[in-house]
Amino acid sequence: MSMTDIKKGLAGVTVDYTAVSKVNPETNSLLYRGYPVQELAATQPFEAVAHLLWKGELPTDEELAALRAEERLHRALDPDVRTAIELVPLDAHPMDEVRTAVSLLGARDLAGTGSVLDAGGNPEENLARSIRLFAALPAIVAYGQRRRRGQDLVEPRDDLDYAANFLWMTFGEEPDDIVVDAFNRSMILYAEHSFNASTFTARVVTSTLSDLYSAVVAAIGALKGPLHGGANEAVLHIFNEIGDASNVGPWLDEALASKRKVMGFGHRVYKRGDSRVPTMKAALDTLIEHYGRPDVAALYDALESEFVSRKGIYPNLDFPSGPAYNLIGFDTLTFTPVFIAARVTGWTAHILEQAASNALIRPLSEYNGPKERHVEGYVADASAAAAEADVAQRAEEMAE
Repeated sequence: MSMTDIKKGLAGVTVDYTAVSKVNPETNSLLYRGYPVQELAATQPFEAVAHLLWKGELPTDEELAALRAEERLHRALDPDVRTAIELVPLDAHPMDEVRTAVSLLGARDLAGTGSVLDAGGNPEENLARSIRLFAALPAIVAYGQRRRRGQDLVEPRDDLDYAANFLWMTFGEEPDDIVVDAFNRSMILYAEHSFNASTFTARVVTSTLSDLYSAVVAAIGALKGPLHGGANEAVLHIFNEIGDASNVGPWLDEALASKRKVMGFGHRVYKRGDSRVPTMKAALDTLIEHYGRPDVAALYDALESEFVSRKGIYPNLDFPSGPAYNLIGFDTLTFTPVFIAARVTGWTAHILEQAASNALIRPLSEYNGPKERHVEGYVADASAAAAEADVAQRAEEMAE
């Protein structure tokens, strides 16, 4: 039996440094470049947080104005990208639309590069690509929802900030300030979370010296999984199944008896509860009051109380964000694409960081398959036999 200490899922393994974010165990706070995320969500527009993640500091007024001006240049949905989205079947998951659109954006941007090595880009080029992706994703996500509803494309507005314009393109109506604020806070809370599965995927791809778009496309694939980004969709499905606060007890009895995983609770990093939840729950409460939906509050509170009392496991960010996005008007299938639009800032910050101090990420594995065996009737030719003998000889010499 092997004595190798296997860390399934890389649990507890520290693989690299990062200056982008961390969870401070002393305060249980998620820090972006040192700032508690709840403070950022309460005070900053999403564009300022994007600047912080990319450049390490909150922007000056002039820097924020410059970023906003650049972002607004790239908001409109490229006609070719729109065509590509329309080729995706309507019954496909919207994540497939986003993945396809980002892949096409990358192919267009990188067209004409002399070689694979040229496609990686320098830091300035990759920061510019990050801003363009940041700007383009709301139009991609918004059009994806609208076309599934049989609605026309809504063009962006230059007089609205990022969050308000995102909602405008999705719903075709200028949103109330309360809704914009709640949505802005959610985007900041979802922007970054250290070496989570999708971010680590992006860093692995970047470590091969591949390009930024390939790394983001790979991260989108990782985020699609219900154990990562798809969890907020699952939370809304649970809310719909339960239906009413009075049904929580019986529903939970059955779910726990069948050993069903109740999405929206628990987190690998947080042991005392997800530090982002109070901020998102406060945003949800403002939406509940705004839309007059006390039934949502009752169901939320009943499920949280019952699950925590039975299992001692606390909600994560997906638990309040699912019903919040539902109240705003996003279709359940659109929740994870919205997550992409937020997390692309964190992904690209990590891509820039990985590229700046790169080492190929290539872990080892412990083999547990059959011992060496041979195909019956195989006879090596002379050159192959000589090569095999040479390899065996060198292996013996190294062992000595």
